[in-house]
Amino acid sequence: MLTFLAAGSVFFPGLFLLSKQCLKSIPALRWSEGDAVIVSARLVSSVQAVMASSAGYIIASSCDDIIEDQHWLTSTYIMFAVPYFVYDIYAMFMCYWYKLRVKGHEEASAAPQHLGSALTSYLRREFLMVLHHVVMVTACFPISVFWRQGKGDYFQGVMFMAELSTPSVCLGKILIQYKQQHTLLHKVNGALMLITFFICRVLLFPYLYYVYGRYASIPFHMVPLSVPWHCNLGAALLMAPQLYWFSLICRGALRLFRGCHSRRPAEATPAAKERQTDGDALPQPANGYSTRSTEPELTTH
Repeated sequence: MLTFLAAGSVFFPGLFLLSKQCLKSIPALRWSEGDAVIVSARLVSSVQAVMASSAGYIIASSCDDIIEDQHWLTSTYIMFAVPYFVYDIYAMFMCYWYKLRVKGHEEASAAPQHLGSALTSYLRREFLMVLHHVVMVTACFPISVFWRQGKGDYFQGVMFMAELSTPSVCLGKILIQYKQQHTLLHKVNGALMLITFFICRVLLFPYLYYVYGRYASIPFHMVPLSVPWHCNLGAALLMAPQLYWFSLICRGALRLFRGCHSRRPAEATPAAKERQTDGDALPQPANGYSTRSTEPELTTH
């Protein structure tokens, strides 16, 4: 098991560094350090999502008995993926740091104390996302590997497939970063993200409760009363941030499609341009969520 943990510790940071170097070095691209960091972080997140979703599908489809059946890939992929959440906290901070510098909040030759203040600002701004990652490592990891005692691999596989929404999330972040909100690609990707996030994350736990109810011949509404209290607590704690993030996605989608007809005349006025300039003065959240009304935000982590 430690071998897979070490492999993940090398793979995800290594892929990030390799991608960043390629984007900076390929003659046809020659991207800046900041652009390379931001896009590389999205690429690694998308790769992890595809791997997790693929592993989840293999696991779930191989389990006939949703409680007793086991698959070797379950614990193996958990061990491999745990370092990703540690790495991603760093990657999100680097994205935030370079956005600060691009927006003019830090000079190119920023002193170490500026980095420290940026870290404090990052932790305050991205508290929920950082907390999510910390909980994944410190709580979900030991529960999934040790506390389950090999039971419920089917449920673990289905939870892996929640990552299906991440590639569209990452593409949305990139499109917003490079101000492509007006494009058809951004609108199509936003709709796809809305659908996949709702199916794969919001409906995740209701589906798991439904499946368990069928397995145990229990009515759906009685399942929460039939499973241990800590299962209900864990499901509630994991689902709460998904509902919050989904509400932000819905608000961003509503602004985007409402503004399709009204944005162009509004942007022609000096006041609208001033509001847009003021909105650009603040870096977007590293996780892609935003409650600002000045710019439609459809991205999540």
